[in-house]
Amino acid sequence: MNLPAAFTDACARLEIPITDHCLHVNVAAQTLTHFHGDTTEEFTASTSKNGTGQQMDLFQTPLGLHRIAEKIGAGEPIGTIFKGQKPIGTNGKGNHDARITDRILWLIGLEPTFNEGGTVDSHDRYIYIHGVGDESHLGQPDSQGCIHLAATDLLPLFDVVPESTLVFISKN
Repeated sequence: MNLPAAFTDACARLEIPITDHCLHVNVAAQTLTHFHGDTTEEFTASTSKNGTGQQMDLFQTPLGLHRIAEKIGAGEPIGTIFKGQKPIGTNGKGNHDARITDRILWLIGLEPTFNEGGTVDSHDRYIYIHGVGDESHLGQPDSQGCIHLAATDLLPLFDVVPESTLVFISKN
């Protein structure tokens, strides 16, 4: 697996073994890359329109090493809208008001005092990788802290990455 050096350095520093699947979010490029064995797949993503940051209530994308804590929405149709992690409708495609759609990969930070615990806790901040009704802004910052993907990329990714997959979010 040809992971970025910052990803492997964070794993080594925290003594966390690299998982079979790994995801890297590059904020500058607005991409999410899936690493598995010798294969690499890159997807267009969107991160926060407020930039990167760790503090709760600033609606920024948190940096650092994370893990997928929960997968939500398996089996739901494309366009399913979620609120409070529960499906509430299926008219999300193209709907500008549908902020969380299709599937949710809920992240938990792994770096104490940086993205885990207190007011910097990524899980308590509800940081997800998820779909969005209006996909026209993918490739540019548009979220409130989460990572947005197109449904056509998110659904197959959701199906292959297990809970506990490592996710590294970096500025570049």
